[in-house]
Amino acid sequence: MSANFAIRRATPADTAVLADISARCFVVTFGDSYPPADLSGFLAETYSHQAIGALLADPDCAAWLLERDGVAVGHALAGACGLPHAQVAPGDGELKRLYLLPDAQNGGWGSRLFETALAWLERDGPRTLWIGVWSENYGAQRFYGRYGFEKVGHYEFIVGDTRDHEFILRRAAAVAG
Repeated sequence: MSANFAIRRATPADTAVLADISARCFVVTFGDSYPPADLSGFLAETYSHQAIGALLADPDCAAWLLERDGVAVGHALAGACGLPHAQVAPGDGELKRLYLLPDAQNGGWGSRLFETALAWLERDGPRTLWIGVWSENYGAQRFYGRYGFEKVGHYEFIVGDTRDHEFILRRAAAVAG
């Protein structure tokens, strides 16, 4: 029997589910990179019900859940760009998170989830889009490159006392022609 995947927009009622899948995906993907105290503090702050609830209540943010047979296996989060780059302008958008559990990857659903977020970011027309990605996440960098994102800078992503080297990627707004 094949799994039934679906993408749906998250609502405030999904706060607990979104907090859980966010933390699980982060731990599975990056958890071994951090000392336990750094990781637990980051998870408690970034993926708390309060933090996720605030994102879901923000009209400039949107989140989507990827579900397999009704159970969350990934999510995307998009909103106004908050990356530390001198060329970020008001109105620019950012893919803030694209997380999938390993057993939900490589089936095309990550692309569909990403494209859903891109469509929302560009719902009012083309605009410059940004993404922050870990410098050693080569697969994600190749994935975003296929969508026209290019490296334009870097910054430190802070998890407790750990500083990760992150790349800043940008895709210029499409010019109507």
